[in-house]
Amino acid sequence: MSDLTLILLGAGKATRFGLEPKKQWLYSADKPLWLQVADHFSSLYHFHKVIVVSSAKEIKLMQNFADYHYVEGGNSRQASLSNALQKVTTPFVLVSDIARCCLDEAMIGRVLDAREKADCVVPVLPVIDTLYIGHKPIDRSSATRIQTPQLSRTELLRQALLSDHEYTDESSAITANGGSVFFVEGSESAHKLTTIDDLDKLPCLKKPVSRTLTGFGIDIHPFEEGKKMMLCGIEIDVPYGFKAHSDGDVAIHALIDALLGAAGFGDIGEFYPDTDKQYAGADSGELLAETVRTVRDCGLSIGNVDLTIIAQVPKLLPYKEKMRHKIAELLGIRSNFVNIKATTAEKLGFLGREEGVAVEAVANLTYFDWTQKQ
Repeated sequence: MSDLTLILLGAGKATRFGLEPKKQWLYSADKPLWLQVADHFSSLYHFHKVIVVSSAKEIKLMQNFADYHYVEGGNSRQASLSNALQKVTTPFVLVSDIARCCLDEAMIGRVLDAREKADCVVPVLPVIDTLYIGHKPIDRSSATRIQTPQLSRTELLRQALLSDHEYTDESSAITANGGSVFFVEGSESAHKLTTIDDLDKLPCLKKPVSRTLTGFGIDIHPFEEGKKMMLCGIEIDVPYGFKAHSDGDVAIHALIDALLGAAGFGDIGEFYPDTDKQYAGADSGELLAETVRTVRDCGLSIGNVDLTIIAQVPKLLPYKEKMRHKIAELLGIRSNFVNIKATTAEKLGFLGREEGVAVEAVANLTYFDWTQKQ
């Protein structure tokens, strides 16, 4: 059995990155970055466990991609690492940042081979530029640039992080607590993705493949007297609305399911359960906007959507253009990429008996093309 666990840190909000998707969700070929890194590491060594640290919301999405172990991060890198260490049972742990996504296999081999030489093994690079602190130059020959992955003795690292001091990496925590550190040669190719400009320095990243992801959604709601009717985010002038936990906008509910289906993220009930009091009477337009943010944060772009409303009543022709523009606004796309059709049920079934409305929706997504650096 392996004596080494891998921890991949990716719970940060990527506020310095500057593109709409979170950097850990940029697609390289057909994989989000976090998955490419996890899979590459897994191909190099038989780890006892691979732990991916992320936000609670993103963990639910990541679990649809691969059967790794997932841990919710904290408010800092150190807090995230401490959370992950609670799940580590091996004597050694290898910690890396997902943002340091181009793996130099030879460098990782040097780190692994030196595990018995100190309490923490660290890849480093020399400083080649002149260094100043304030207005005074310092001797750059005594300075080094610290990289990840870093290999540590698990219990020593766990104890070191109990300190109230905030450490920026594992080596500084272990050194501050009396442990030993061994340096191995790092790699210029192990550059960390922090800003848009760093994308040009990461040759392992591949242009996202051209692929259309299609999702289908359907929803049905009965009428309820005395309730405001909302359909496609537009108020319909009738004396009844929809019986539902939220405002009952059946069209938006179907569209949310279509978007989540295309992304492979599940369904509306998983994201906005009707057993949760916070969604009682909720504005479905706000739920759609939140879904759009999730889809875009996770490296996907909305192509087009098509909705079919099946209703004997009310008559929807006067509202269709308003509906199209409202949905386009909520999705952040041009109105020509939104199509809304309305048809009757030819007086058949409960729809034909004027008891409710059904909506079918189709949505198409593509991988966000970060090579355009929008």
